Parts: sequence; structure tokens; C-alpha cells
Amino acid sequence: MSDQRVEFSVDKLQARRAFSRAANTYDDVAVLQREIGERMLERLDYVKLAPKRILDIGCGTGVLTDALMKRYPKAEVVALDFALPMLERTKKRGRWLRRAKCLCADLDHLPLASGSFDLVFSNVAIQWSQHPAEAIAELHRVLRPEGLLMFSSFGPDTLFELRNAWSQVDGYEHVHGFIDMHNYGDMMVNTGLADPVMDVEHMTLTYEKADVLMRELKSIGAGNAGQSRSRGLTGRARLEAVAEAYERYRNQEGRLPATYEVVYGHAWGAMQRKGEGEVRVSLDILKEPLNHS
Repeated sequence: MSDQRVEFSVDKLQARRAFSRAANTYDDVAVLQREIGERMLERLDYVKLAPKRILDIGCGTGVLTDALMKRYPKAEVVALDFALPMLERTKKRGRWLRRAKCLCADLDHLPLASGSFDLVFSNVAIQWSQHPAEAIAELHRVLRPEGLLMFSSFGPDTLFELRNAWSQVDGYEHVHGFIDMHNYGDMMVNTGLADPVMDVEHMTLTYEKADVLMRELKSIGAGNAGQSRSRGLTGRARLEAVAEAYERYRNQEGRLPATYEVVYGHAWGAMQRKGEGEVRVSLDILKEPLNHS
């Protein structure tokens, strides 16, 4: 990729509000996100790692945070999310004497010390970054030398059926944009991460009706937060037109598919990193979430 300073047209305030509203319904419908997270955890089976400190970025309601605490019972785990209601649910997980430290912050601007974590783990969160290349550099900054960065995201084929259906109705952006796997790989190389590995798989969910898919996306807070989205109310007529356009994808089983291109990446912290930023927040004070509005 020629220009690594990619700016993603994410309305961060809109995205935070959407995920905050979705906190109470997220676990009921986030089937795909849990499955991707479980597959990431399975990949840790093949890694020799005994982390003392773990950072779970975009922790959501803390399902994977809890799994990481169980997998590494001696590790200190910090759960980070930009939606405070999500963190409130994360705080309730774990045992009374061992729960994750919670930090309400943005992955684009991590208020954390350089070289603080042995494992930086992020499940389908980095697509909400406005500057993905700089976010990758931030993840590397807080990673200790020889520590492991592992993340997942969605690729550009994600929800192509819904995107195409909307394109038949109006010219607005209705589906979030996503970055290609190879671009993520370039970002990891350019930031100095060691031995980066990228791979991709496609997963498909099916629905009886298109409006069920759209309601589900809203329920997990994963609606469109692009700057170029339509700011007005979506009327019944347009929703019916989208549903009609989506019908072209109905399969032989009579179901409507929703395709997700799932991107996985991992790399290791470089041994020598000069010119790193100074400590901004000591981990010792991260006892409660910080509410960044």
C-alpha cells in the first residue's frame, strides 16, 4: 500500500453511542463475534506464551476477557473499550478476588505505558479506528519486546450483499468500509512488528428476511458509523426497497446470506524500538474505567 496514513471515515462519537446502547443486547446476538474470538483463542494453543500482563482491546461485554483470565490465571488483564456501558458488564465477570482492570479509552490514543503488555489481543475492533496504520503502531508501542499482538477484523467483502442492495436504493454509505488483509500486513511491517502473519476466511450467516439482519446489526452496535452515511431517518419505503433488492441473493434453501470476510493477524514485538513515547498512564492506577466522552 503506497500511503500508510489511511484515514477511515468513522464517526467515532456515533460508533461509541451505538455500542453503548447495544451493551444490554450484545451478548444475545453477537454469535459471529464470539465464534471469531473463540477461533482466535484456539490459535493461542500453538503459541508458547506465559504473559504477565494482557490487554484486551475492544473487549465489549468481556466474554473474551474472561476467557483470557481463565487461560492465563496468573496474568494481570486490562480490558479496554470506548463504550463505558460495555465495560460495566465486563466488570461483573470473573471472581470477586480476580477481575480485569477496566479502562474506557480509544484504541487510536492508548493512554498506556510503552512496553507494558506481553499479549495484546483485539477481536473485531480495529475496524473502528480512524487511522488504522497509527492504531497498529499504538498496539506495537504498548507491546513488550517479543510480546504477541493478535487481532481480527473484517475485510472488504463483508456484508457485500447488504451493500449492493442499498446501492440499488440510494447513493449513501450504509455499510461500514473495511480494510484489505494485505494492507493490514503492510501496516504491521511498516511499524516494525516482527514476523507478521495474515490470513482470511469467509463466514456466512443466513436470515429469513433482510430486516432481521439489519435489526441484528443494530442490536450489537455494528451499524454504519461512516461520515458519509445518511443523517436522516430511514423510511419504510426505502427499507422495503432494500429488502426487495436483497432478494436476488436468496439461496436454494430459501435463506438470505450475509457474508463476512474475517481477517486474522498476529506478529511479535520487535526487540529494539527507539524513540518510543513516554509513560502516559501507569497501569497501577487503572482501578476503574475512565469515561472519555
